[in-house]
Amino acid sequence: MLKKWMMAATALSLISVSVAAQADDDYGLDNIFTNGHVDGDLRLYNFNRLYDSKTTPNASAFSLAALINAQTGTFFGGFSIGGSFATANSLGTHSDTLTKIDTSLAGPNNSIGTFSQAYLQFQRDMFLFRGGYQYLTDDPWMGNNDSRVIPSSYNALLVQVTPLTGWNIFGIREYSWKSRTSLGMYPDNLYYPSKYDGDSMYGNNGSLPLDSRSSRGTWEGGTTYTNGGIKAQVRYYDFMDFARTVYAAGSYVFNTGTGFDPVVGTQYLTQNDGSDNRFTQDDTKLFGIAGDHVKSQAIGGDIGVVIPDGRFDIFYNKLAREDGAVGGGALISPYTTNYATDPLFTTSMIRGLVEAGPGRAWKGKFTYDFFDKKLELTTAYAKYLTDFRGKSHDLYFDVIYHLDGYLRGLTLRDRWELSNGGVDNLNPTNQTFVYNRVMIDYKF
Repeated sequence: MLKKWMMAATALSLISVSVAAQADDDYGLDNIFTNGHVDGDLRLYNFNRLYDSKTTPNASAFSLAALINAQTGTFFGGFSIGGSFATANSLGTHSDTLTKIDTSLAGPNNSIGTFSQAYLQFQRDMFLFRGGYQYLTDDPWMGNNDSRVIPSSYNALLVQVTPLTGWNIFGIREYSWKSRTSLGMYPDNLYYPSKYDGDSMYGNNGSLPLDSRSSRGTWEGGTTYTNGGIKAQVRYYDFMDFARTVYAAGSYVFNTGTGFDPVVGTQYLTQNDGSDNRFTQDDTKLFGIAGDHVKSQAIGGDIGVVIPDGRFDIFYNKLAREDGAVGGGALISPYTTNYATDPLFTTSMIRGLVEAGPGRAWKGKFTYDFFDKKLELTTAYAKYLTDFRGKSHDLYFDVIYHLDGYLRGLTLRDRWELSNGGVDNLNPTNQTFVYNRVMIDYKF
């Protein structure tokens, strides 16, 4: 009902603006079009999952996508209307065999078309309000997961105040979401199975039963601060029916004036039961373990150095084991699990402790820029020592090239990761798994 109300409200806003614009320009209504803008992306992605297994076939997917964003200029002292449409097409290249398709890219179908944003916004001075379908781009646990052709988006209300430059205080009420392969908004998350309530969600965790009750969404509140070398944030999430989460993170870059600037960072997370918990109601197992409550705790650290044109970091995370809890202390992350898009320092391209479960992990990462930052090279190595999925390690390479001149806005990228080790089906038949992602993006 609320979703229908918000859609109706957005439509009503469009109608009222159109009528008012014809009646009077004294409120700056001509600004709607003269200062409106349209931008977007053209994307061509080719993903390949290569398994060292005689029983699991390699999987691949190709997709050509367009993302179009539009926003009006402001009217009535700060209102604007925005929207985004996304479409992707495999050009008929998908295999007829489902197991040979990388469904995480755009699902099993040959095409997707969806409105990923449709919102009403009011912004003036230090105050911001946005309601409707929207991207939560900078949200660490409820972000847009933009590593595929279409980002995730949310049906939400956002209120934010900026008392000082770099300091934001905000609150969010999220009601439903659209996964990267969904055609619309649904009251579910990545713990629900594919096709739950007709949702074409793929690449998800899918631990809950098909008849599980729908999610009531999320409350979030917090603050972020950035100033010079300081970055800090504190957030509270009530993933209703799943977990209550407190997350804090901060980092500081010491400007020495020598070109070699030390970096230190830390993060902390704690979780407990959400009300009317779906996991305990449905006796759901994570990592093969059910529980009578939700409890998890994670810590992390970063020691690094910024050098001319580069940076090197050593990261560490620990996710504590909690006997009797769901998944033995699994970190509950409704909008990143299986996507590997969470903010833990040691998360790799393929997975992290959210996907591997309680235990410890460390990661070394080196990034270097060439040719005035046109070419970016990154390499990383991550080691996981987990309680339920054993030992594993990931080796990662990332090459990004930004073109200029007439091709300014065009980016070529190749991401490659090798995963070894583990137990309990960490990889198919627990053998080597290579994931290669070729990504071409043009921003206009």
